[in-house]
Amino acid sequence: MTTIDSISILIADDHPMVRSGLRSMLNAPGFRVIGEASTGKEAVDMTTKLHPDVILMDIRMPNVDGIEALEAIREARLKTRVIMMTSYQSTAYLLRALALGASGYILKSISQPDLLSTIRDVAAGTNRVDHRFLQNVLKELNKTSAPSAEVVSDIIEPLTDREMDVLHLLVEGLTNQAIANMLDLRISTVKSHVETILGKLNASDRTQAAVKAIRVGIVK
Repeated sequence: MTTIDSISILIADDHPMVRSGLRSMLNAPGFRVIGEASTGKEAVDMTTKLHPDVILMDIRMPNVDGIEALEAIREARLKTRVIMMTSYQSTAYLLRALALGASGYILKSISQPDLLSTIRDVAAGTNRVDHRFLQNVLKELNKTSAPSAEVVSDIIEPLTDREMDVLHLLVEGLTNQAIANMLDLRISTVKSHVETILGKLNASDRTQAAVKAIRVGIVK
């Protein structure tokens, strides 16, 4: 079970040096690496056996890749939350991973503080996507796809001016605390605004809200 002071982690990557580097980065209070897998199949088998709180899952692995492993884990209804890792800023990989239920998506160039922060958030139930990569993806979506009538009609009601302020910062990838600092608000107020925004945009999480906001032109 996940607790605030102990998060069990499985590392899945076919490169031993990458696994070693991640293990070293995770050598911090509150984090416990309980296994390593070198293929997607091993990742699925070890998840079934060990039930880690979080998996750091490489996308490109032999035999069964990370996307296929993610799909198998979700189909098995395992409660482990999956953070996908990649060296490539692929829009297709990101969208497919999110559609299949990934809880996070990070680049392998991530810093240790950001990695630990991402794992904490994901273990606590918050989805996290590398904000630089997300910005590029959102810009690309905005260039290549006009908002469909279905997406536009999915917006339940207009956002207030303050909700728009919060939404703009949410799209930039800021955390609730960072938004609170920027707008001089209590973090509880920001959380309330975010919940309202998700409801009005009929979005299940922050990433989906950001994509919808870009798609319909609410945020440029």
